[in-house]
Amino acid sequence: MALTLTPGVPMAPGGEAPPERVKRKGKTAYFLLIPGMAWLVFFFVIPLGSLFLTSLERPLGSGPSAGYTSALRWQNYTEAISKYDTEFLRSFWYAGLATIVCLIISFPLAYFIAFRAGRWRNLLLVLIVAPFFCSFLIRTYAWKTILADDGFITTFANSLNLLPDDRILATPLAVVFGLVYNFLPFMVLPLYASLERIDPRLIEAAADLYARPWIGLQRVTIPLAMPGIVAGTLLTFIPATGDFINSQLLGSPRTRMIGNVIQTQFARDALPTAAALSFSLMAVILVVVFTYIRRAGTEELL
Repeated sequence: MALTLTPGVPMAPGGEAPPERVKRKGKTAYFLLIPGMAWLVFFFVIPLGSLFLTSLERPLGSGPSAGYTSALRWQNYTEAISKYDTEFLRSFWYAGLATIVCLIISFPLAYFIAFRAGRWRNLLLVLIVAPFFCSFLIRTYAWKTILADDGFITTFANSLNLLPDDRILATPLAVVFGLVYNFLPFMVLPLYASLERIDPRLIEAAADLYARPWIGLQRVTIPLAMPGIVAGTLLTFIPATGDFINSQLLGSPRTRMIGNVIQTQFARDALPTAAALSFSLMAVILVVVFTYIRRAGTEELL
């Protein structure tokens, strides 16, 4: 005889739900995925496909004003990359340098908040997130004023002969500085979330086994915090590579990044070139991300 817990819902012997009920639950889960899948299709897959088709279009005349027609012109990729390879390399160089600096600054800060901040922890987290309450553009404009040639920082650095060009603004240093400032919270928060989950008794056990603080950090803390390190570096490196605001406001034509080129090409209606550069940037970033995650041994992030 079948067991019955609620009217009209028979249960199989042993308290297990009948196969028909399990199938209905499975179908319900698929129905719940429909809104999210529709959002991804309409606002991600379709625009991405349109951008890819645009990257293969052929010009009808000698200039962008002549228009373009559908084609499979793969030369758009080779021409765009060969013409703007310097901006590509510069973007990855600036983004990589900014990511390393963010990691060096963020790890001690996140460690202090997770293990030493005590009742000040929430306040420190709020202070880290507080810059997001202001526009990205306004924050960058503020640093343009702070790093001006007649500003305090530049004047003080020149008094110590620390600047080879006697200025910070319109140099690679200013661009990297802006990237570090704007993307630092993206490094701190994942690191804090990863460090906060570490059991302090593991660190105490390392000390009880006569491990020096540096050895305990290297053998215990850093391996356990590796998911946060990987997530933080990706959240910092990926948007920093395609950024163009910092280079445009804090840099000069000599510090142009690939984001500036893409933005300029779209503004000039050179759509195939801009689309080809965008897809090339995405492809390189995907290769870098997959390689980095596998090297770091955190494939679960995939």
